[in-house]
Amino acid sequence: MREAVELARRCPPSTTAFSVGAVITGEDGEVLATGWSREADPRAHAEEAALAKLSPVDERLTRATLYSSLEPCSRRASRPLSCTRLILAARVPRVVFAWREPSLFVDCEGAEILRGAGVEVIEMPHLAPLARAANAHLLGG
Repeated sequence: MREAVELARRCPPSTTAFSVGAVITGEDGEVLATGWSREADPRAHAEEAALAKLSPVDERLTRATLYSSLEPCSRRASRPLSCTRLILAARVPRVVFAWREPSLFVDCEGAEILRGAGVEVIEMPHLAPLARAANAHLLGG
């Protein structure tokens, strides 16, 4: 999770999107892919960037854990699929995040949607201050 938080610091600043980092690990803990917001595309989210580095039919995803510094989005204006939908399509069974998305841009229900679909979701609120720090420019700090 700390690596995901560190990746968020690489994000080009934006006034219209959060700075987020994501790490996908296999069942043995091996890092399969990483990504951060706006890594290669100004509209890309961290989870989207990390998932794009793997084949959608990669069987390792069915036993993977996706770590994100922010709760995966459940709605997007810039893309047809939210990160929540991309995670479900990739069949990732476990998602861990540090900071529940505040309603600055949209009302996020990513954790609830994932849980409702049978994904194990773990929130690590003790790391939320680190994720918020990468977004101080949006939070007035």
